[in-house]
Amino acid sequence: MDVNAYIESGILELYVAGQLSEQENQEIYELTQKHPEILQEVLAIETALSKLSEEVAPSTVGFDSIKRQIDDTSKVIELKPKTTNWISYTGWAASVILAIGLFWALNTKNTLQENIQTVTSEKEQLEILIEVARNDLANTKDLLNSIRAKDILAIPLGGQGDFTDTFAKVYWNKADNTIYLDAQGLPNAPEGKVWQVWSLTLNPLTPTSLGTIDDFNTDDNKIFAIANDNESQAFGITLEPKGGSEAPTMEQLYTLGVVNATP
Repeated sequence: MDVNAYIESGILELYVAGQLSEQENQEIYELTQKHPEILQEVLAIETALSKLSEEVAPSTVGFDSIKRQIDDTSKVIELKPKTTNWISYTGWAASVILAIGLFWALNTKNTLQENIQTVTSEKEQLEILIEVARNDLANTKDLLNSIRAKDILAIPLGGQGDFTDTFAKVYWNKADNTIYLDAQGLPNAPEGKVWQVWSLTLNPLTPTSLGTIDDFNTDDNKIFAIANDNESQAFGITLEPKGGSEAPTMEQLYTLGVVNATP
């Protein structure tokens, strides 16, 4: 069991708040007896809630050759229509959201009251935070189920050229023509630039844009669901001017990965 991941999932906050079923409460209690780290986290959450109550109480294979081919054939490639059908997948960090909310309420009571104008009591504030945590935890579970599906393809995208420290990973579900892009290994896009994702076929070599990630810098989780109905043989990510480009800028190719047909 990954104790740290379990602690960060947000379920312990729901346990302390009394929002879980009797069976879930029993399971967590048994875990606190086996894992001192979990018990310590539960005690810390209880302490934070107590303080909150006082505060707010009423009152890389073949990559070089692929790049050379793209450079050599860039004048004759016929691009497929550019698509920008993106769905930004958020909700990866339920526990972080809940923790921020609790300590935000503890240290900046006035700010919390301004943003949640209809909330006037500690009970109502906690109910809202718990509901957010529940929704985000459900989204996280849905995402994990999606990328852990039996037939999903995992394609690592390695850093290229001067950008060897960058990386990303694509999880491709052919059943629903969706890829899940984990782009945590990319830096924030500079002012006036955006990350653009490409699907590549290798014979003939044809890059097809899967769109730009316009909200990359503001998305905390860096997980994105992207429609992809192409017969992709590779995926790449380039840094392009805002609005995207018709063809990839090879000097700004940050990551590239070839599809392995075996899940």
